[in-house]
Amino acid sequence: MIHTPDLIISALYIAFIFVIGLWSGIRHQRKTKNNNNEAGEYFLAGKKLRWPMIGLALFATNISCVHLVSLAQSGFDKGLLNGDFEWMAAFTLILLALFFAPFYIKSGVATLPDFLEKRYDRASRDWLAIISVVSAVLIHIAFSLLAGGVVLHTLFGVDMYTSVIVISIITTIYTVVGGLTAVVVTESIQTVVLLGGAIIMSIAAYTKMGGWEPMVDVLKHTGEMNKLSMLRPHGDPSGMPWYAVFLGYPVLGIWYWCADQTIVQRVLGAKDENHARVGPLFCGFIKILPVFIFVMPGLFAYTLAQSGHLDISALKSIVGGKEVFDSKGIYTLMITQLIPQGLIGVLVAALLSGLMSQISGALNSISTIVSYDIYKRYNPEAKDASLVKIGKIAAGVSLILSLALLPLLNKYGSIFDGLNDIIAHIAPPITCVFLLGVFWEKASAVSAKYTLWIGSAIGVLVFTLNKLYPDTAIGQIPFMMMAFYLFVICVVIQVTLSYAYPVKHTKESSTLYWRSPWEPLQGAAWHGLGNYKVLSLLLVFIMAMLFYIFR
Repeated sequence: MIHTPDLIISALYIAFIFVIGLWSGIRHQRKTKNNNNEAGEYFLAGKKLRWPMIGLALFATNISCVHLVSLAQSGFDKGLLNGDFEWMAAFTLILLALFFAPFYIKSGVATLPDFLEKRYDRASRDWLAIISVVSAVLIHIAFSLLAGGVVLHTLFGVDMYTSVIVISIITTIYTVVGGLTAVVVTESIQTVVLLGGAIIMSIAAYTKMGGWEPMVDVLKHTGEMNKLSMLRPHGDPSGMPWYAVFLGYPVLGIWYWCADQTIVQRVLGAKDENHARVGPLFCGFIKILPVFIFVMPGLFAYTLAQSGHLDISALKSIVGGKEVFDSKGIYTLMITQLIPQGLIGVLVAALLSGLMSQISGALNSISTIVSYDIYKRYNPEAKDASLVKIGKIAAGVSLILSLALLPLLNKYGSIFDGLNDIIAHIAPPITCVFLLGVFWEKASAVSAKYTLWIGSAIGVLVFTLNKLYPDTAIGQIPFMMMAFYLFVICVVIQVTLSYAYPVKHTKESSTLYWRSPWEPLQGAAWHGLGNYKVLSLLLVFIMAMLFYIFR
């Protein structure tokens, strides 16, 4: 439980974000009330976003309570291993900046399903719209609510559902009223708060342990030095050897960072192509931090517990006569035991930042997809006011569905593993049609349609079999490798069907694929360090060095 001053700080923060979100959204809408582009202003902030805001908003939408809670949990359980998800993201953000963003901006699309229609056909657009809404509800909102509920229940002693419902309603109000402008402005603030809180926790854990060397000594003493390794050998008990990371993560990462509406919507609102390129690269540099400020504190918590400096007895319970240890609450224990009174409120504010930014970003993307890709499909003459209204209703309904899913998702032992397990079965067909669509001239509309349908059906079937029969050969395949295998199947399906049903390019689709890998590097670029090619090379070099150091 936390003290009154910390409660006040947390409450003031929520009120501050609520007011800022409403003010920025309403102010922007008043300014643009009579410019005949109400929907564009609401859903895409009038396409006026600059690279710093895009980068911060991308990071804030990605980092939620799920990351703060589950990365600390993974650091406690597995060491630095799950940091691979953070650092590999830098490479997929480079792909977004160099190869995908130019087409998104050039085609002037409001949604990624819209892009698929321009590159392929209407059927592909319809399917991606459905999958995008489902994934936003399930992955971006429901899992974030679950992580936030676990923390708020432990800290405040209130019912998990009560706390997340209150926070969700507050976030939904300013998101629905203010649109993407409110989302991006609040996300930029929340990124700073979230990073500040995470840095405070990292310093507290490091100080309590007495530095790096004492932590390493504890790992040596317990025979757990492998917790410092991010690239594990074949047969590692985690199920994530180094080759699984390099084969499986791109399948998940390209869908998440390059083809998921919730994330890419910030890029779609960019002022121009250079801002759309540099924003993701800026986010790529920020993604270096999570290993040190989200995962590392969990590893310090493990060594602190082993050395008797962190009491983890509260995470133990008796189930069926046996003692069970649930590490989901490790971040909460660190807050209450390592952080002094007064600063706890800041840490809670950081947690709330992650929760609120994730919910707001997902709700805005759902609003956009439902309005543009579903409602307007059957009402092509719909006015902007109607689109905005439908988008607001969709946001409210999505929140209710997300809350209803919480009991089911809570059955996962690890929030982070549960999240990625679901993504591994959703992502492969989408990653396939986007990659081949952008890089292969012969990828046809018929092949894309059937790849999405068949690939998604196979993913659902395999996921179901894994849960019903976990001891079978399929059930034993780690989710990272499963993602790769499903992706290979999808590539075979699309390539085969592309030759069986040759592509028939439209005037528009013929401009939406690269004719050579070097073509995207010929676009106009800023001079100096702001050049997207220079930034990309610098980011690749830094990430390669980091992986070498923590191999």
